[in-house]
Amino acid sequence: MSNIEITHGVAGLVRAEVVRSERISPHFQRVTVTGPDLERWTYQGFDQWFRLAIPVDESHPGFDRLPDRIDMKGYLKYLTMPKATRPVIRNYTVRAYRPEAQELDIDFVVHGTDGVAGPWAEVATPGKQIAFIDQGCGWSPVDDADWFLLVADPSGLPAVAGILRDLPRDARGLAIVELDSLDDAQHVDAPDGVDLHWVIRPEGRKVGELALEHVRDLPFPEGVPYAFAVGEAALATGTRRYLVSELGISKKNVTFCGYWKAGRNSD
Repeated sequence: MSNIEITHGVAGLVRAEVVRSERISPHFQRVTVTGPDLERWTYQGFDQWFRLAIPVDESHPGFDRLPDRIDMKGYLKYLTMPKATRPVIRNYTVRAYRPEAQELDIDFVVHGTDGVAGPWAEVATPGKQIAFIDQGCGWSPVDDADWFLLVADPSGLPAVAGILRDLPRDARGLAIVELDSLDDAQHVDAPDGVDLHWVIRPEGRKVGELALEHVRDLPFPEGVPYAFAVGEAALATGTRRYLVSELGISKKNVTFCGYWKAGRNSD
């Protein structure tokens, strides 16, 4: 579930190729891509996300048959492609962009051979082709927010890191990120007034449970909050339910998105 308004970038289908792929921590693989198409793509920062197309057949990537946008018409066009050559599409966040080098970083959560995108990222070599369709940002704070609450599991770390990096330096708030290992924690350029909590999930606990407990237990700053909760569906919806139903925070002050659902393969 999600209440993020879907927007469509004007760049259409952007093609790029892998420059490098490196394991940056036990459960994160960073793939850097580049290409001339990035010149017509607009970087917005924060949690900017896109539909990433990964070819299933390197000799016939099928990008020439992909739509320029994923709306109803575009999705139906995508489904008409032969399954044997139809690229796999997954949603990902821009981790960083360096315009001077035209390099875009994408962080993938990896857990062995599970899923499609993670294993692809682990073996992606320079020259491998990808394509993506820009979808803008989900981050949409209300004007009267006095402080910010950000909640995520590993899949939401790139979004939270991007938001913290681009927040005004006088911003106040809390950020709670649940990880599988403290070694997965990244350097995050957060404002001094935002307390960042790395929550390490013990073996046997469901993803997001501990982060949600911290949402309930941590003292909140005074004033009107704007919350952003992403990751496993139960974490995103559970955070929203607690803030809206139990604390009485306005629905418009909470952005949430279930990036994936436990028990389903959606990396």
